[in-house]
Amino acid sequence: MPFATAPTPDDWSTRHSVLTTAQRTADLINALTDDAVPADVAAVLRAYGETDVDLSPYEVTDMRASAALLREVFAAEDTDTAAATLNRLLQAHTGRLRLSSHDGTTPWHPHLDRADDAPWAEWFLASSCLALTVLLWDRQRPPGGTCASPSCGNVYVTQGSGPSRRYCSRRCATRERVAAHRRARAEREAP
Repeated sequence: MPFATAPTPDDWSTRHSVLTTAQRTADLINALTDDAVPADVAAVLRAYGETDVDLSPYEVTDMRASAALLREVFAAEDTDTAAATLNRLLQAHTGRLRLSSHDGTTPWHPHLDRADDAPWAEWFLASSCLALTVLLWDRQRPPGGTCASPSCGNVYVTQGSGPSRRYCSRRCATRERVAAHRRARAEREAP
């Protein structure tokens, strides 16, 4: 599965930027389907620089539950709904904001999970909430959306300003445009 903007593994600041963390969130949500296996989810985590990734089926199940909660943020139709959803998730599923250097092995960075050795699902939900909250705060709009293609359903991160995005990729946008064109042509040619 291709990832949208996975950074190079040796660039710590790029791997841990807010935008990259939000993109990792979207890629994990999209990977955590009902038929996801630990190797698929681990591949996404490794693409974003995580090391020592050895996931059990149970951990993937827990991460899938976190992904379902985070999907609500992407499905929000407006900024107020996205903010309310994030506030609910922050209240119910995160610890206190703290800085961590993982015992001096990384540069200092913020964490909202309850401990440096928190389970994958807790870390995923907390770090994702933090990144999505900062994006909403910075841009004053929802941090992303859900693909408008009925055959897709992937989530995506909104980047930059400009018109609202409707599709997760050019492929989905093109597929829907072609399908609409074919439907219109068929209607015109129908007796």
